[in-house]
Amino acid sequence: MKIAIISPNKNHLQDMSRVLEAHSHAVTLVDGGKSRMRAVAEQDQPDLMLVDGMCCDPHELVQVEYVTTHHPKIAVILLCATQSPEFLINSMRAGVREVLPSPVTAEALQAAVSRIAAKLISAQTRGTGKILAFMPCKGGSGATFLATNLGYQLAETKSVLLMDLNLQFGDALSFVHDGPPASTLADVAHDISRLDASFLAASTVKIAANYSILAAPEDLTKAMEIKPEHIDAILSLAVTQYDFVLLDMSRSLDTLAIKALDRAHRIFPVLQAGLPSLRNASKLLAVFKSLGYPAEKIELIVNRFEKGGEISLDDIQRSLGTANLRTVPNSYKEVNASINHGDALAEVTRSNAVTRNLAEFALSLSPKQEESRSLLDRLLRRA
Repeated sequence: MKIAIISPNKNHLQDMSRVLEAHSHAVTLVDGGKSRMRAVAEQDQPDLMLVDGMCCDPHELVQVEYVTTHHPKIAVILLCATQSPEFLINSMRAGVREVLPSPVTAEALQAAVSRIAAKLISAQTRGTGKILAFMPCKGGSGATFLATNLGYQLAETKSVLLMDLNLQFGDALSFVHDGPPASTLADVAHDISRLDASFLAASTVKIAANYSILAAPEDLTKAMEIKPEHIDAILSLAVTQYDFVLLDMSRSLDTLAIKALDRAHRIFPVLQAGLPSLRNASKLLAVFKSLGYPAEKIELIVNRFEKGGEISLDDIQRSLGTANLRTVPNSYKEVNASINHGDALAEVTRSNAVTRNLAEFALSLSPKQEESRSLLDRLLRRA
């Protein structure tokens, strides 16, 4: 593990370095105080930062909170000669993992570092989930319905988190759940220094055993406090905890949205077979190209598609060039009923054409292709 030790006491630096290097850690020694934290975090990007020489003044935690907020992947341990209960509580609120005495014994230091290392290894060995972003080309395209209901289908066999990134008017939760959220994305962003697996899970609404939703803010003013770095930190953690992270995007292409789209494995612009949608889809594809996204990262979904409609699939393909296309059939009555009742469509009817389409979509995204037939059978078993 890569460890940076910051201390104004050179003897402490050398003592801690000997203990950690004896256990094969890569150690960087920084002679100085807490004011060096920001520079060390940005330049060295260690896995763990040990900060010695802290006192019980809560104002000293400003530097700590900056690091834990802007560099959430860096674990921070403080070493203090004196520790008051109030300082310990404030330290944890600032995102500190542990507070140790200073000077620290070799046994206590190694035990604390081992705990941090175990958590880091656990996160790395779990693997990385896939981020899938759904974006409407036009209002009413059905992107939220598809994202929430695909998430429900994927959760049959995989762990799924859906994040509602329509920050001002997001209502993804209401598509599959009846009731307000106890916590939202704004609450997580506000306490980003507390971000860990437990805090993230506790902030979501559990829709099914393997399906959770992190709801959009209820308060529009709080939505404005969410920053791109908050989204990046949440996504960095989410992909270590879930097999799939679905993003329900708004139509806005601001810095926050682009930060999320940059992280996405696949982007699914959703449109319907109409000229306004086609024009917007063309503009969106042009923007994605200017952002350097490869063509295979984008797959357009033509929602509520009818084969006998005025605009055919060939017309859409000619209009949008070589874009990858996927269609979802029209089933307005059943889909509308599921939305109005706040139930996933698969709960309302398994035999519906849209349910079957989304089951096949989920199957195509599943990394375990050897389970393909049995998975599809399970998804469609109850007709």
